[in-house]
Amino acid sequence: MIDSERRSEISSKAPISAAGVWKVFGKRVADAMEMARDNVDQASILAGSGCVVAVQDASFEVNRGEIFVVMGLSGSGKSTLIRCLSRLIDATAGTVLIDGRNLGEMSDVELREIRRHTISMVFQNYGLFPHRRVIDNVAFGLEVRGAEKEDRYQTAMQMIELVGLDGWADKYPEQLSGGMKQRVGLARALAVDPEILLFDEPFSALDPLIRRDMQDELLSLQERLHCTMVFITHDFSEALKLGDRIAIMRSGAIVQVGTPEEIVAHPADDYVRDFTLDVPRHKVLSAGTVMAQASSDVVLEGEPVVVSARLETILPRLLTEGRPIPVVDADGVRCGVLEPALVSQYLWPR
Repeated sequence: MIDSERRSEISSKAPISAAGVWKVFGKRVADAMEMARDNVDQASILAGSGCVVAVQDASFEVNRGEIFVVMGLSGSGKSTLIRCLSRLIDATAGTVLIDGRNLGEMSDVELREIRRHTISMVFQNYGLFPHRRVIDNVAFGLEVRGAEKEDRYQTAMQMIELVGLDGWADKYPEQLSGGMKQRVGLARALAVDPEILLFDEPFSALDPLIRRDMQDELLSLQERLHCTMVFITHDFSEALKLGDRIAIMRSGAIVQVGTPEEIVAHPADDYVRDFTLDVPRHKVLSAGTVMAQASSDVVLEGEPVVVSARLETILPRLLTEGRPIPVVDADGVRCGVLEPALVSQYLWPR
């Protein structure tokens, strides 16, 4: 259980809110949690208690309509965490709220209703029924819900077209490529019109080019559907591309939550910093992140740039002119200055 102060921090307005979530596998749970709170490493906890601390005191909120990416290396706890969010596994301690309702206190009937109407999940291994056609796989959630055959097929066809599989409705999974199977899995998740979509490393088994296409497809769908998404990945580049915000996990704990720009510009520790070393920073950082404050009475020459402009559009000018560039906000009011030396520190950190 979490204390009343932590519980009060959970917002009922967020589609997903987690506070103090733990998942410990083993019998000596209390001993393992105490060791984890004392910053004992996972290997020593396992040796001392026989328990695995998969998720450690995770707290965060997912905003409505955003893609919230949980990123971490293998064994960091990210897949266990997302299963706690849907209660595919029960959390050892802590609270998960779905639209303000406590997931852990729901009855089996209430939980089934949440899974049928509010939450859909897309898995890495597709989870398709091999003996069912594409249209029947996509319509499965509606069938479970009790929808009439004509209605569920009509909706399924709309979802098949939405994910770009026109003409494949009567095919079987064995006739599809990996990328097409994942599109079927996505269409099935979308068919029940969920408020929340959970993705557990859905693209990790795909070839690089297909993976990129699926990432683009997901972003395109999000522009139209505005779902709330939690996306699990071990690929930092994928996290940067998809995430409105990113939570980085290590050894079961969340070590930093922020926008891609915040994490690249201000990594919380060396673990996070290591992920950012090979990032093309000029494509991620904006003028507002790297600008310095400038006194309004200092005269700056040249055309100003807006605070939201990416450095990749400004860098050629900065390198050519070699002088400070004024930065203005959306209303055209000067709010800072791009100093070449400071920008270079952000782009090429030592």
